[in-house]
Amino acid sequence: MTRRFHRHDEPLTSEDLSKCRAALEQFCQESHLEASSKEAERAAAIIIELYQQGVHDEQQLKQLVDAARGTLLIDGTQC
Repeated sequence: MTRRFHRHDEPLTSEDLSKCRAALEQFCQESHLEASSKEAERAAAIIIELYQQGVHDEQQLKQLVDAARGTLLIDGTQC
């Protein structure tokens, strides 16, 4: 049986990791989270998973992490 290769099986490049880090830093700053917090670790895992699935826009990554956390921001105000 041949195993199918998926994009999420590919290792991330330095450029990929830089984009993920930038999205995480923006998320932590806007969410007032310490980078070493458990919530930031969870957000990092979500960002990497989304990135591997093809979401490469930093703003979209941040919005999807907010949604995964159950947080909705409208015009910079948390709802």
